[in-house]
Amino acid sequence: MRVLILTWEFPPMITGGLGMACYGIVRELLKQGTEVDLVMPAKKEIYFRLRKPEDADVLPVVFANPGKEGQAKMLISADIRKLLGNPVSVYHTTGHSSIGEFEFERLKHSSPFKRVFENLTGEPFFFEQVRHYTQTAVRIAARLDFDVIHAHDWLTYPAAMLLKRILKKPLVVHVHATEFDRAAGPGDGRIHDIEYLGTKYADAVLTVSDYTSNIVKEKYKINPDKVKVVHNAYSVSNSENNQGRIFKETTVLFLGRITLQKGPDYFLEVARRVLQHEKNVRFVMAGSGDMEKQVLHKAAYWGLKTKFLVAGFLERNEVESILSSTDIFILPSVSEPFGIAPLEAMSYGAVAIISKNAGVAEVIENAYKVDFWDIDKMVSIIIELIRNPEKCREMSMLGKAEVVNLQWKNAVQKIVDVFYRVREGEKCLI
Repeated sequence: MRVLILTWEFPPMITGGLGMACYGIVRELLKQGTEVDLVMPAKKEIYFRLRKPEDADVLPVVFANPGKEGQAKMLISADIRKLLGNPVSVYHTTGHSSIGEFEFERLKHSSPFKRVFENLTGEPFFFEQVRHYTQTAVRIAARLDFDVIHAHDWLTYPAAMLLKRILKKPLVVHVHATEFDRAAGPGDGRIHDIEYLGTKYADAVLTVSDYTSNIVKEKYKINPDKVKVVHNAYSVSNSENNQGRIFKETTVLFLGRITLQKGPDYFLEVARRVLQHEKNVRFVMAGSGDMEKQVLHKAAYWGLKTKFLVAGFLERNEVESILSSTDIFILPSVSEPFGIAPLEAMSYGAVAIISKNAGVAEVIENAYKVDFWDIDKMVSIIIELIRNPEKCREMSMLGKAEVVNLQWKNAVQKIVDVFYRVREGEKCLI
């Protein structure tokens, strides 16, 4: 089977868990014999032809224009970053479509596609970027031969819907998060509309947790028969390599987007209260987002100084370095569809404190699960772990052993089963 995968992120271009989840899925699909054509935002009209597991790391490039096919081998070992834009700031070249521009324009103005394209306008600018990605992805995919379309999150749904209509291919959409999660509230109505239309138009809907499944079914009124939960897993890394500690003190880490959804303000308040009782501890916030300045200003106002550090966005090697130095990891998300970061942290030996409502809480036992707003509870857990090193080591070992068993093999087998079912025209997945 050959699958067309549409995604906004994939290593080395990642801003969060979506990219790492796509990487784990793709690599395991390749291990299980599924061929993948991967399309993501890029500066050139290219796609990635993946046929063996190591291709997920190398990313063999193919120019969509047949006249440039010969350049593919030359670019296999090139710096992929030169061809990819920032995952939230991309631009594209124009090209000619084998499906005919008239048909493309006609479909854009038909229902429900008119509604989708009307949503891809206005501010913020990334709506226009999604529009460009949609047009480019359709041009590229129309030249390819594949069995199933696998689209990840709303940014790729417009392209996926058009391709399903034009090429008569089954569509599986993968919901890693909804606008209800990202906005921690009502959010942008245009994104809600695209999420609703994409999940409605799909032949099957995969969600990363029961938590997200319930949102999709209740908020978007999607037929439960076509919704299947496939929990995320963890990709084995080089976590066994001891990179050495960055700080001598107990290190507590927040790793993720610094946005309302992820609860950075709760992490900051936890840090302030713990530091009132324990001085031999350092808090690190790694990531970027619209609340970054707010966190910095408040930390400075409270006089936390170097005991609270904001590291900004980290490259993958930097993430691994900070994880190898982390003793306690906190995920205080207000709304968290899954949360791969705690699994990564646990694999490096960190003790995880996670929100009860996070999807990852559905699959792990050896972590502390608290209400995201319960700052007192998080503070007491951290102080207990600092003052009781044996307890901290015990939880570290249990968590590390548990994560080893949460690999992508079983999850991806469920995904492949869905691919075969929709290819054969089956709708009921449960």
